[in-house]
Amino acid sequence: MKKEHYKRIEIPNEVQVEIDGNKVKVKGKEGEIERDFKKNKIELKKENNTIIIGHKKATKKEKRIINSIASHIKNMISGVQKKFEYKLKVVYSHFPISVEFKNENREFIVKNFLGEVKPRKTILPEGVEIEIEKDVIVVKSPNKELAGQVAAKIETLTKIKARDRRVFQDGIFIINKAGREI
Repeated sequence: MKKEHYKRIEIPNEVQVEIDGNKVKVKGKEGEIERDFKKNKIELKKENNTIIIGHKKATKKEKRIINSIASHIKNMISGVQKKFEYKLKVVYSHFPISVEFKNENREFIVKNFLGEVKPRKTILPEGVEIEIEKDVIVVKSPNKELAGQVAAKIETLTKIKARDRRVFQDGIFIINKAGREI
């Protein structure tokens, strides 16, 4: 059954939001995030200090899309107020793992993982801050999805293949996801 369905999101005073068609741009003290929601049927409007997302004749599928877009925009607003933070822990039993991040070329390097001579490397995208404090790696970004993807990329860099996971428990593991302990 088709019904009118609208979601309203209040905009805090220290955050500025611009809506241009399907593009939403959010600015705050911690940074700026821009995202394009490519859903033609869904209306995005800004009235005073409120964002209105909805459709006049929404089906179940469109209601799900409206709720997802509302969640994304809420994450964008909270991210520009306070950055999302993921913590990873470097764990080793025999061979000491060393990690480093080269900010010039955005390269993350893991050395001496399971005694390997060749270091494992990956390139991390822009818009993420990496802090390394002994055996804890902190990933910060106003964009929640980007911070989560970078943390997952670092975690999968030390994935062990063709060995028993119960015996070889070395690696880099996510211990804190955006404020939640794991």
